[in-house]
Amino acid sequence: MRITVRLFASQRETMGRSSLEADVPEGTTAQDALARLAAAHPQLEAPAGAIAFAVNREHAPPDAPLHEGDELALLPPVAGG
Repeated sequence: MRITVRLFASQRETMGRSSLEADVPEGTTAQDALARLAAAHPQLEAPAGAIAFAVNREHAPPDAPLHEGDELALLPPVAGG
C-alpha cells in the first residue's frame, strides 16, 4: 500500500524535501514505517522514542496501523526555552 510521509525540521533539511511517498506492506504500523524508511534512508534513523507520530493529522501511538493513502507525519523532538 502507498502512504505519504511528511518530514519536518532536520529530517526535511537532510532529505531536501518535506514529504515522500512510500510503499509499505499491509499491517504496517507507524513505527514499522519509520524503521523501513530508516533502513532505506539512514539519515532518518532516530533513537527509540525520539520521534512522535501523527496519522492523518492526529497524534498517534507508534503501534497505530496504517492504511492505503494515509499520511504519516514524523514529528521530531522540539527544544525550547
